Amino acid sequence: MEPETNTTTQAAGGSGSSEALTNLQPAACAVCDTAAVDPVVSGGEYVYALGRVEPRFGQLSLEKEFAQATGRSKTAGLTDRQALHSVLSKRENRYLARQLCYVFTIEGLDTYILRPRDPGDLDLLIEAVRPAPRATDVDVVIGVRGPIAPPDACNGLSLPVVTLDQLYSFDVDSLIKEIPRPKAIAADRFGSAAEELFQRIIQLADNAGATDEDRALNYLAIRYPGIYAHTAEQFGNNASFTAVSVRGSALSGVRKLMDVIFSYTNRNTDVVEKFFVRVDVTEEFPFLTSKLAPYYDRE
Repeated sequence: MEPETNTTTQAAGGSGSSEALTNLQPAACAVCDTAAVDPVVSGGEYVYALGRVEPRFGQLSLEKEFAQATGRSKTAGLTDRQALHSVLSKRENRYLARQLCYVFTIEGLDTYILRPRDPGDLDLLIEAVRPAPRATDVDVVIGVRGPIAPPDACNGLSLPVVTLDQLYSFDVDSLIKEIPRPKAIAADRFGSAAEELFQRIIQLADNAGATDEDRALNYLAIRYPGIYAHTAEQFGNNASFTAVSVRGSALSGVRKLMDVIFSYTNRNTDVVEKFFVRVDVTEEFPFLTSKLAPYYDRE
């Protein structure tokens, strides 16, 4: 299906919490300066978000120009989405790809407008416009959240602009296949456990990937396979995954550390066991500082 000409104004969904725009022509777009953004100086925030990239036409004239380019292309037999991807992927149509609005949606809500820090990363955005999208597709955006886009940037869409440093895309099935599976756990049981945990993490309320808590959790969801193996083992021990919480570590000082705590409740005894992973979220790219270990509440 072709991207829509967006005529509504909508605030970003959710409060701010692993790896792009407005009009990308500097002469026509007030938010497309490719200079580096220092979050401390500019008041921006780091973003590590999971969602979907959706192309939109910011101007009616661009939509009409795209229709003419499609008419000149060989698109017989293609679906609307396949035709869109085919047209945008051609070098001679790069001028269209540069001027599209790339909107990042989280849980179906328009959340950010994306622009690449490096114009060469436009290819990442084009590839994120999949020819055959599926409900299990996920895009990971890593960058810096800046101010709200001006009214003329994306047909009046009032969303924060994220300067994109990294974007990578995958589907959930591919992610699960790449997770090392413990030999003691059957493949079908491990796949079901891993998919359920991933879906529950990304569906947590108000996760726009801009707070330290949400960045830590999103990083673990796509970069730390240990939580999936452990959850599958807990299911095998007749325990349910009942909660996940994130809190600042008592060890934080110069570095900003977050403890991500996973709770499992035994289905027979109702006893709760907790395990945690510590993540450093000081800079734009989070990283693991301690692996999964038992967690004990302080009295």
